[in-house]
Amino acid sequence: MLQSSDNVFNQKPGTPGLNPNPYNPVKTVTAPVDQATIGRTLVIKGEISGSEALYIDGRVEGQINMPESRVTIGRNGKVDASIQAREVVIMGKVNGNIECSDRVDIRAEGAVNGDISTVRISVEDGAALKGGIQVRSGEGKSNQPQGQKPAEAPKALAATASA
Repeated sequence: MLQSSDNVFNQKPGTPGLNPNPYNPVKTVTAPVDQATIGRTLVIKGEISGSEALYIDGRVEGQINMPESRVTIGRNGKVDASIQAREVVIMGKVNGNIECSDRVDIRAEGAVNGDISTVRISVEDGAALKGGIQVRSGEGKSNQPQGQKPAEAPKALAATASA
């Protein structure tokens, strides 16, 4: 047994193999996650805005404006605010309107009391939802010049079909 552990320590630097110190695991390189977290003991009153993902496990009152990002309300999260984001995942309680440019996901333990406007929505069994839902088409999130292209597409199809 001593011989096998000696082989581990006598490896050339840069040679892949066993970790020489079993108590310190080999660190892998991963991309950092840009996510802000509001912990379960924090209470924020006012407006939150930004461009990175937000995880709320505490209490927020006011307005959340993250149009380019994902907002996740954790199991302990309680939000009394209107939310504007690209994507919203709800595992806690939300009292306020939600406007999403992509997707709303209400998990089984989540509860929403307010109106939702989104392109896609998912409500798991056991989730509570009290309010209106408006599901928009995916074209609503594009700019006006891009919105004009679909109007031109049927003409091109008509010309192709008649030829």
